[in-house]
Amino acid sequence: MYRLVVMRPLFALFFIGLAAAAPMPATAGIAGNEEATEEKVIGSEKAPVTMIEYASLGCPHCAAFHHDTYPKIKKEYIDTGKLRMIFRDFPLGTPALAAAMVARCSGSTRYFGFVDLLFRSQAQWSRSEDVVGELTKVARFGGMSGTDVQACLQNQHLLNSIQAGAKKAQEEHKIRSTPSFVIGDETIPGAADYEEFSKIIENALKEAQ
Repeated sequence: MYRLVVMRPLFALFFIGLAAAAPMPATAGIAGNEEATEEKVIGSEKAPVTMIEYASLGCPHCAAFHHDTYPKIKKEYIDTGKLRMIFRDFPLGTPALAAAMVARCSGSTRYFGFVDLLFRSQAQWSRSEDVVGELTKVARFGGMSGTDVQACLQNQHLLNSIQAGAKKAQEEHKIRSTPSFVIGDETIPGAADYEEFSKIIENALKEAQ
């Protein structure tokens, strides 16, 4: 489980060269502000139970959940219309914040594919001395250019939105670490195994009847 740390200003660490440049307009390869900042949801709106995941793309435990546990939850509950899942960013550290911005700039259609791609390549970019360079390499696999990534990372509106969402998570759900999950009135800290999630979801489904 990754604990909350203070997130330093993004530009102070990476973008000495970029920060001095004039803001770049959205390009054809990235989403506009409304699309980039909208709630990221998978599953039917009619699902009786909603699960919120708070995750940091740089968190190994979050990556493990998405690799080992999430596919089973998706198959059993999301794909069958029983569960609706909301993915919310809670970036712990500047590299994770940059990755969250890139994922959101990819657009609604590609978003969850980008999240998966960034989790799978986490060791490549999260520990690099050139995080932006490595994120750019990863983003190219998803169809974003280097110019797209630079424009995305200069989007102060998007950065502010992600940080505001993380602050709201701390205030509303007392989120302090990742991954953390909210199902109904219950908050589950840490990457529990599938069996534990299944019990909680089944109980929530019974209460929703």
